[in-house]
Amino acid sequence: MDLNADVGQSFGSWTAGGDPAMFQLITSANVACGLHAGDPVTMLDSCRAAYELDVTVGAHLGYRDLAGYGQRALGMGFDELFGDVLYQLGALDGVAHAVGASVDYVKAHGALYDALISDADQASAVVAAVNAYDPGLPILGFPGSELVKQAKEAGNPVFIEAFADRAYLADGSLVPLSEEDAVLHDIDVVVERAVRLATQGEVIAMDGTVVKVRPDSLRLQGGSPGALEMAARIRAGLEAAGVELEAFA
Repeated sequence: MDLNADVGQSFGSWTAGGDPAMFQLITSANVACGLHAGDPVTMLDSCRAAYELDVTVGAHLGYRDLAGYGQRALGMGFDELFGDVLYQLGALDGVAHAVGASVDYVKAHGALYDALISDADQASAVVAAVNAYDPGLPILGFPGSELVKQAKEAGNPVFIEAFADRAYLADGSLVPLSEEDAVLHDIDVVVERAVRLATQGEVIAMDGTVVKVRPDSLRLQGGSPGALEMAARIRAGLEAAGVELEAFA
């Protein structure tokens, strides 16, 4: 099982998350590429840390929205989003190569991630840009999403992620963050869910329904209070259950 987390989100004098400690816990790093978060120095630090700790680097693609941390939906046209994805891939890939690393997968962030679940046009722009830059680059996404569907059709290796600390609905979708109880905070419960996802490929929805997920990667929260403790507990719980941790890409 792979463990991924969002890293490299600091910007200038503003520091986000506990990246040095988080890199010790994950197998794949979703590195911000400078449009929704991050900057060149932070990208460099992230890629260097990933290379030194044998953590796989992924391009964390977001809308061009530093002020809103990429959480605001933008109605971007095909060419605009296509260009922004190319820009982000090129920036991170160049920095990664400078320290001996490489960009080995892509994952969307925030509002773009949400849009790619159901917006065929946005998914088309992202998949086209990824393959224009590096044909066949692996894509990490949400099961059943337009992104996953179109990436498979384009021939990209596709990997599925799940969220041990997010509440699920019976249809397999996540409870919106705007709703109460969308995020789980009880560490023991989250660890139990992580182990069940990794060993049985399923999660219990809010109404008690057993939802089949079969993830290739589990997402760890990187910047919220207590995130490092929860990440460490999840990793320890998986190892205790005999789950081998390795990057999917």
